[in-house]
Amino acid sequence: MVRYWTVRFGKSFSALGLLLGTLFFAASLTPSLIPRSFLLQGVLSGCSLAAGYGIGVFVRWLWSWLELPKPGGRVDLALKVGAAIVFAVVAARFLWKAAEWQNSIRSLMGMEPVDTAHPFEVGLIALLVFFVFIGIARLFNLLFNLLSRRIGGFASRPVANIVGAVIAVTLFWSVIDGVLLRAGLRVADSSFRTIDELVEDASARPTDPNKTGSEASLIGWEGIGRAGREFVAQGPNKDAIQAFLGRDAVEPIRVYAGLNSADSPEERAKLALEELKRVGGFDRSILIIITPTGTGWVDPPAMNTVEYLHGGDVASVAIQYSYLASWLSLLVEPDYGNEAARALFTEVYGYWTTLPKDKRPRLYLFGLSLGALNSQRSADLFDVLGDPLQGALWSGPPFPSSMWNSVTRRREPGSPAWLPRFGNGSVIRFTAQKDALDIPGAEWGPMRIVYLQYASDAITFFEPASAYREPAWMVGQRGPDVSPELRWYPLVTFFQLLLDVMTATTTPMGYGHVYAPQHYIDAWVEVTGVRWTPEEIGRLKRHFEQ
Repeated sequence: MVRYWTVRFGKSFSALGLLLGTLFFAASLTPSLIPRSFLLQGVLSGCSLAAGYGIGVFVRWLWSWLELPKPGGRVDLALKVGAAIVFAVVAARFLWKAAEWQNSIRSLMGMEPVDTAHPFEVGLIALLVFFVFIGIARLFNLLFNLLSRRIGGFASRPVANIVGAVIAVTLFWSVIDGVLLRAGLRVADSSFRTIDELVEDASARPTDPNKTGSEASLIGWEGIGRAGREFVAQGPNKDAIQAFLGRDAVEPIRVYAGLNSADSPEERAKLALEELKRVGGFDRSILIIITPTGTGWVDPPAMNTVEYLHGGDVASVAIQYSYLASWLSLLVEPDYGNEAARALFTEVYGYWTTLPKDKRPRLYLFGLSLGALNSQRSADLFDVLGDPLQGALWSGPPFPSSMWNSVTRRREPGSPAWLPRFGNGSVIRFTAQKDALDIPGAEWGPMRIVYLQYASDAITFFEPASAYREPAWMVGQRGPDVSPELRWYPLVTFFQLLLDVMTATTTPMGYGHVYAPQHYIDAWVEVTGVRWTPEEIGRLKRHFEQ
């Protein structure tokens, strides 16, 4: 039996497929934006090997279908043996280099190098993944042949083949989409819902009546969810800010309405507005409309830093629209959350415009990741030109962001795609780990918009078109946190960046999709026009770095 299957595999084995698979496998081992563990690298390399092999098998089938001459006998055997030898030599060479390539990223991010077993672990996992795909392909072929033979009993061979292929593809896709993907999404949905409902011990219900979730609040403590409880309860208080500044400070105001606070986004937005008015949010100097990430999470360094910069004289408000991870929402349903972001902005901005201009707070927008995407969509800038808000800070803007894409494409010549300069810098500026917001000769206008983005953030720089063309951010000067060994390869780079999107939050702080407080400080200083000395700003950065 073993000999039978060995002979069958040898006959169906594609030399061209293995050669193309070898190229894909080798390319997949090169670095991308995010460091990869041996497990993730093995899965990626196995998928790449299978993809290249599949293309080769398709080309061989097309060649046969066109009835072109094929090598046979000893020539065919020699080609297969030669392809196997090439694969073994190239795979060994590139696996040996894989650790060095991964370390080229890890060293930039201050991470420990991979261990010496990395190449062997990657190779083993890649082969296992490859053979799983081969098994699935064989199963599909078996089903196709079975259906074709059955249909061939009462139809011509071409018709039987077409109908058999359509039925086989439909059945396989039904299993993948209807069973595997949907079951996976149900598991993810259940898991994230359970996490959202957890009440953390560190997030005790506030006793201060001016806090959301207190007994005096219009919004119940249990209804705001785990992310909302963390946001409300774990920010800096008046005493901590006052102790650092050495002068009087006030208690920051944070308002949050969770998914269970009201049934619809519009109702949650109205409830959040009433709560914001109840606690005196419009009496503060700064008011920030936050669009959280997919899970409802608000990045603590983003809000903590701006509250310190303004002595606590800040009010912020957010509503939850989901409990799924941002990358999952981004890939499955990128428009998710737009309705909630627009509803909250409409309510808050609408009330804000009714207040006397000399007595109302300065109004800003903030969002990270999926929150940045939806925050950009929450307000049409043409609709607010008559009474403009003062600015926005958007960190880690995801790749589908239309406004971000438009500005990046229209950047000043000579500026890199990962750190563009737009126009005269009076409205929109970009920054990264190194503060790039102080542009010589540029003066801010009445509205200040800052994009905080890292060159190594795949959620920002993933590009579907990378399957067939080199992304603009890979051309010319590279970002300081991007490996100089990174190269573009058709299709393979797409798979690499797709995996990077899913693992973008696994990096150390200050890289990938994990934004550091010191970089938020630089951004907020410019967006809100803070007048601190460089020494004071440096001291605040050191405080958060510790």
